[in-house]
Amino acid sequence: MTGFVQFIEYRTSRQEEIAALMSDFREKRQAAADGPSPTRAMSCADRDEEGRYCAVIEFASYEEAMENSNRSDTGEFAATLAELCDGPPTFRNFDRQDVEEYQP
Repeated sequence: MTGFVQFIEYRTSRQEEIAALMSDFREKRQAAADGPSPTRAMSCADRDEEGRYCAVIEFASYEEAMENSNRSDTGEFAATLAELCDGPPTFRNFDRQDVEEYQP
C-alpha cells in the first residue's frame, strides 16, 4: 500500500481563524487544480488538553507531498498557520502501511 500522511500538531487560542484558513486554502487549491493536493484532510481537537489540535493530511505519495510542500501557496499557508499558533507547529511524516475500514 502506498501513501503518505502528515500530522501537524499545534497549540492555539485562535482555532476558528485556523479553521477558516484551512477551509480557504482547500477551496483555492481545488479551484486551481494545478498540482498535487492532499487526498484527504482531517482536523482534530485534543479532548484532554484544551488548545491542542492536530491536522491529519493524506497524500497519494511522499513525492506528491514534497511537491505540494514546495509550492509558494503552501509556504504562505504554513507561514500564516504559524502566526496563528501559540508556538511552532510540529510536523510528523509517516508512510502509510495499512488501512482497515470497519462497517457499522
